Amino acid sequence: MRHNLGYRKLNKTTEHRKALFKNMLNSLIKYEQIITTLPKAKELKPQIDKVITIGKKNDLTNKKKLFSKLQNQSSVKKVFNELSKRYSKRKGGYSRVLKAGFRTGDDAPMAVIELVDRNIEAKKIDKPKKIENKDKKTPETAQVSSK
Repeated sequence: MRHNLGYRKLNKTTEHRKALFKNMLNSLIKYEQIITTLPKAKELKPQIDKVITIGKKNDLTNKKKLFSKLQNQSSVKKVFNELSKRYSKRKGGYSRVLKAGFRTGDDAPMAVIELVDRNIEAKKIDKPKKIENKDKKTPETAQVSSK
């Protein structure tokens, strides 16, 4: 019988799998939407739901529990300050998995995992804003170079 074998090993060692899901949890909290393979997304969904549920009760014990799981102070702050308030009236189901076709190289099934009612601007956090060219010559520098 298959009792208590309800998770996917993903052909990885325990340490690698724990690190993988910790990094994916941090990325999902930061960007609120990530693209990954379907089995990884299906395993990540219950974990992110549990993290948000822990974050709904704002006390020191839960902060320490989340920090030991995520090991990222900014992610813990975002869970307690933003996500817990956003999902305060929701009883569960804070994330969704959407199938996204197949990867070109190895034909692996891909999926998008995202938080429900996500902030659209969260995906643009690390992208640098476009800066106008400052290399254009100003009239002052043009006169100096012509002498």
